[in-house]
Amino acid sequence: MTQMTIRRAGPADAEALAEIGAETFADTFSHLYPPSDLAAYLREAHSVEAARGYLEHPDYALWLAEADGRAIGYAMAGSCHLPHPDVTPACGELKRIYFRKAWQGGGRGSRLLDEAMLWLERGGPRAIWLGVWSENLGAQKFYAGRGFEKVGEYNFRVGATFDHEFIFRRG
Repeated sequence: MTQMTIRRAGPADAEALAEIGAETFADTFSHLYPPSDLAAYLREAHSVEAARGYLEHPDYALWLAEADGRAIGYAMAGSCHLPHPDVTPACGELKRIYFRKAWQGGGRGSRLLDEAMLWLERGGPRAIWLGVWSENLGAQKFYAGRGFEKVGEYNFRVGATFDHEFIFRRG
């Protein structure tokens, strides 16, 4: 396979982020939701307008993993908004990290996570949080191997459907 590069996303990347965000979320989770719930969530969370909003927000950062000039993965980090009593304004959150199916594995997720963690800890060590679907055992193992521990649970809304999610924290 072609070599992967990682770069910080900018305003010109809103369309690419919306496309890969919608594609990877649907590929990963479409079997869980009624089509109307999935479509509503994708319109809300993975539109070009939503991507622009994240890119313009000073508390967020996004990265694109690319190969042959095409987005193959992405990550998003920012201030933490998970529903846990220990979350403070000083906490950071890995909000998203996804790869197209053909590009999953091979250490690519670790490289992209490293980029996000460097940004999240740019002012020094702090608590980093993330949410992960309760049945995504592979992701849970990946995060545990990077020092994250399960510290809570919550429900994540996709349209009118709620998923059982785990809250993980490092630091």
